Amino acid sequence: MGTNRRGIAPASDSSIQISFQYRGQRCREKIKLKPTPANLIRAERHRAAILLAIENGTFDYAATFPDSPRASRFAIIPGQAKSVEDYLTEWLKARKKHLKASTHEDYRKIVDNLLIPQFGQLMLVEIKRPGVRKWLDTMAASNKRLANIQSVLRKALSDAVDDDLIDNNPLAQWCYKRAEAPKSRDLVDPFSPEEQRAIIAKCPPPMANQVQFALWTGLRTSELVALRWNDIDFVRGVIIIDKAITHAAKGKVEDTKTTSGRREVKLLSPARQALKAQQTHTLLANGAVFTHPTKGTQWTGDQEIRKYWVQLLRRAGVRYRRPYQTRHTYASMMLSAGEHPMWVAAQMGHSDWTMIARVYGRWMPAADVEAGGKAEAKFCAPEKLKKRAV
Repeated sequence: MGTNRRGIAPASDSSIQISFQYRGQRCREKIKLKPTPANLIRAERHRAAILLAIENGTFDYAATFPDSPRASRFAIIPGQAKSVEDYLTEWLKARKKHLKASTHEDYRKIVDNLLIPQFGQLMLVEIKRPGVRKWLDTMAASNKRLANIQSVLRKALSDAVDDDLIDNNPLAQWCYKRAEAPKSRDLVDPFSPEEQRAIIAKCPPPMANQVQFALWTGLRTSELVALRWNDIDFVRGVIIIDKAITHAAKGKVEDTKTTSGRREVKLLSPARQALKAQQTHTLLANGAVFTHPTKGTQWTGDQEIRKYWVQLLRRAGVRYRRPYQTRHTYASMMLSAGEHPMWVAAQMGHSDWTMIARVYGRWMPAADVEAGGKAEAKFCAPEKLKKRAV
C-alpha cells in the first residue's frame, strides 16, 4: 500500500491515517479514503491545513474529526480557550509593575526559558500535576531551583483561578522535591580575621572603608550600594536600611529584598570608624556613601563589585569567595562572640531567628554550664530555694 510520507500512511484498504502533534500529544486520525496515490496527496494537503490551523491557533478538533474519541478531550470551552504560552506571556507582563526588577527578571527567565518551551503548546486547562512532576523529575537541578520554578508556575495558575480561566490550581499546596545528597561544601564560608586584615591592607582607602563597613554591618551587597549619607544616624548610632540596588534593576533604587529587610542596624565602632574615614571621599557629594574606588561613580550592583572583588582578593592572596560572604562573616563573628541569635536576626533583616540557627548554628557558643542561674537569681526567692534544698 505504500510507505509513510510526511505523517500520512495507509491504514486499511479504505482509510488513510494522518499523524500530527497537538497540545503536546501525538494524534493519529483516520479519514475514509482509499489509499490511492491521488488520495494520499489529498490527505497530505489536509494534514498541512491542520498544521497551519494549529500554528494559527484556529484548529477545532471536534469540527475536523467529529467521530474521534479525542474530540471531547480537545473541545474548546468558552472562556478557557487560552494556551499556556499566551497566558504566561500576558501574566508576566501584568505582574511587572508589582514586582521588583530583579524578581521580574527571575520570573521572565523561568517563563521564557523553561515553562513556555515545555508547556506553551498546551491549553491552560491541560496543565496537570502528573505532567509537571514528570517534567521536573527529568531536570538536573537542586530542590531550591525546582521550588523556584514551581513557585512561578503556581503563582500564575493561582491568578488563572482568580480570573475564572481554570477551576483549580493543580500545584496548590504541593511542591515536588527529590532526595538530595548532603552538599559537598558549606555555602557559609566567612573570612577569618587574618584574611580580613589582608584584604583591607590591599584596598585603596575608599574600598578599605567599604569592606570594613560591610564586615561589621552584615548588609546585603544590594543594600550596601544603595546606602546614602542621609541613611546614617550618627546621633542614635544606627543605619537605616530601606532600599536596595540590584544588577537587574540597572541602577534603579528598589525596596529591600523582604519586608523584614526594612530595619535599623546598630552602628558598631569598626563600622562607625569606616564611615568617618569615608566622609572625606563622598560626604560632600551628599549622595551614595560608597562608590567605585577608581571611577568615583556609584556602584550599579553586586556584579560590578564582584569584578573588582576578584582582583582585590588575588592581590591580597586570599582564597576567593563572593562579596556576599562579608554578610556571613558578620553573622559568624556576632554569634561566636555570644550575641543573641534574635538580635543578630533583626540586624540582618530576617523575620525570625530560625534561619540564623539553621545556617549559622555551628558558630553559636556551646551551652553554658551556668545556664539558668540568672533566671533563678532573678525570679526565685532565696527562702524558697532553701526549703527546696531541705
